[in-house]
Amino acid sequence: MRKKLKMTSPGATTLIARGTHIVGDVQFEGCLEIEGQVTGNILAEAGSEARVRVLDAGLVRGELRVPTVVVSGTVEGDIHADQHIELTARSVVEGNIHYTLLEIEKGAQVNGNFVRQGGVSASATAGVDAGAGNASEGFGEPGRGG
Repeated sequence: MRKKLKMTSPGATTLIARGTHIVGDVQFEGCLEIEGQVTGNILAEAGSEARVRVLDAGLVRGELRVPTVVVSGTVEGDIHADQHIELTARSVVEGNIHYTLLEIEKGAQVNGNFVRQGGVSASATAGVDAGAGNASEGFGEPGRGG
């Protein structure tokens, strides 16, 4: 059984509720939960404790630049996180993922590239073994890395 990381709330939580559509960039501190739709970029200070969660019904059309990102909904744009990215089984990402630590549940959909911060890039168009510790591994036949 996999041990889940406990994500504590770094401060105030802001909710973009279902049925709400925001057009424009959103800059925030603390925790942002998206159940509605955002058309624009979502930004938080790098190295901060900021966290964004795109919930099941949530949709973001724009770039995410937040230290910790959890996606259960849909993101149409690149994701940049200097701490942690989690893609749940229901997540759909149409864009590149720039990560330091990446967690992918079985069933998550990604159409883009995985770019390890300061490291290698691997295309998500070939199947990724979510159990692989590095995005450059897990392609082709097991144990061959390509």
